[in-house]
Order: sequence, then structure tokens, then C-alpha cells
Amino acid sequence: MDHAVIRIGPYQLPNRVILAPMAGVTDRPFRQLCRRLGAGLVVSEMVTSDTRLWNSRKSRQRLDHTGEAEPRSVQIAGGDPQMMAEAAFRNQQLGAQIIDINMGCPAKKVCNKAAGSALLRDEVLVGEILEAVVAAVSIPVTLKIRTGWCAERRNGVQIARIAEQSGIQALAVHGRTRDQLYTGQAEYDTIASIKQAIGIPVFANGDINTPEKARLVLEQTGADAVMIGRAAQGRPWIFQEINHYLETGCVLASPELAWQRDILLEHLDSLHEFYGPDQGARIARKHVGWYLETLPEAAAFRRTFNRIECPALQRRNIEEHFNRLLEGDLAA
Repeated sequence: MDHAVIRIGPYQLPNRVILAPMAGVTDRPFRQLCRRLGAGLVVSEMVTSDTRLWNSRKSRQRLDHTGEAEPRSVQIAGGDPQMMAEAAFRNQQLGAQIIDINMGCPAKKVCNKAAGSALLRDEVLVGEILEAVVAAVSIPVTLKIRTGWCAERRNGVQIARIAEQSGIQALAVHGRTRDQLYTGQAEYDTIASIKQAIGIPVFANGDINTPEKARLVLEQTGADAVMIGRAAQGRPWIFQEINHYLETGCVLASPELAWQRDILLEHLDSLHEFYGPDQGARIARKHVGWYLETLPEAAAFRRTFNRIECPALQRRNIEEHFNRLLEGDLAA
């Protein structure tokens, strides 16, 4: 598929497949792994715009971008223009190279504070936040939205126009309204209308879980790139699969089991190293669960694995499980 080069400020993206920011998932170890496996851009987990809360362990870990490849994109969330501007400025000082604003998160605890996708109800406030953040930093600012607040108020096109006028340099759109959360089917017609209405790059997001679906969505929406969220959990190689398909039209063979094991162990080691043994072992559980979801005996393995608190034992447990899979001891 022919396509124009995607630029965000001074940065040119190497391809059209982007890792979506996901709270509790896209930490530094996961971002680095996805980047290595073909993601053209990765975005950090959402960081609160309330800088008074940044001394917590969670925020410190979210603000740590040591050793990450450029451009480093950091997502902030909040509903107050001045606080958002301050958070953007502070993140720039900490090494962020792109600020991404979250107006897409449907979570109640975010929406109840009038942040995330709750902001889509108030177009004037959206403009104020975007203008304040753009003015506060000398780096590009991007935005993530949903198609609207609810089916009756799909105001994604209006919000997109406000974003472009405010100086936003790229827009990611999740093909659902706020009230849909993650249920039902993502719709791409609104994303197509948004792409028609504005001149900045548009990234299509929502239910893109195969290379074929990625190409279909790009064709259907005219979007510049696809943004992959949940489909990358436990399958970070989806980026290289999609890239290969977009470039060649051929589907890559599923990765060998031994290779999947090596990726999982690399991911596991980086989680233990980044978070320390206790927290690392806890956080590893959900990732390991995702990797094994489609493999035989996943549920039984997870029950045992989720009780293990020692990193070395976690590693050995995974190695033994894969050995049994590779030797054909576990029925497919």
C-alpha cells in the first residue's frame, strides 16, 4: 500500500503501526519490546496532570524513560487547562519529546474527574486545554479521542477540527463512543469523516487484531496509521506481522513456540529488573497470562503461576511449561 510519510513535528515515523497507551500495560519494558518488534511509535501509560502526585512510586515509574528510543511520547490526563499545561511542561523537562493528551479513556475513575473521554461533552473546555498545552511546550502535542460521548453525540469531527485549530499535530481516534466502553463493535465511518475533515495525521484505533483487519481499516478510513491496543497484549509481535502484511500482502507464519518463549522470558526479565523482585513478579502475572492464553493448558498453568512470588521460580516455571509444549506433552 502506498502511503505518505507520517511526521509528528521533527519526527518521521518508520511505519504505520503504533502502540496505544494502556494504563497498567504500556510500561517501559513493554514499550521497548514492542518498539523492537516493529511498533513505529509507542506511547507511555497515562500520567496524571496533578504533579503533586508524581512522588508516588507508580508515577515515578511511569515518568522513567531511561534508554528509550526516540521519539518518547508521554500521555497526560486531566481536565484543568493550567494543570495540564504544567504537566506537559514538566514532562518536557523530564525528556518527553511528544506530549499526548488523553481524551479517549472511558474509565469511570478518570471520567468522574472530568478527564479522559468525559471532556468530549465540553467542546469549549477541549479547546482551552489543547491551546494551553500547545502553548506550554516547544515539542509536538498529539491527542487521543473517541468518536463522541454517546451515539447521539458523535462529535468527533467537531473535536478534530478544534484539535487542528489548536495546534495538535496528530490525532488518534478510537472507533467507539464513551458510553460503549469496550463493548460492541468499533465503527470506522466516523474515523473516515474525521480524516476527510482535517489535514493532520489520523491514527485509527479499536478492534484491530489481525494484519488483514489493519489493512481493511486503513482502506476504510483513509487513516495514516493504525493504533494497536489490546491485541498487542501477550502478542507484541503483532507489529511486525502487520508491517509485513502492509508491505508485501503476505501473512507471516505464526512465530515458532521456542521464539515465543524467548520473547516472553526477555519480557519477564525486564519486568523483574524494572520493578524489582516483588512488584515485578506481581506485574508479570497478567502479561504471562496473556502470552499463554491461546496455548494448551493455559488455565491450569496460570493457577500455579499466579501463586509464585520468586522471579527465578517464575522463570523456571515458564521454561518447564514451554519444554512440555515443545515436546508435545500437552495436548493442543
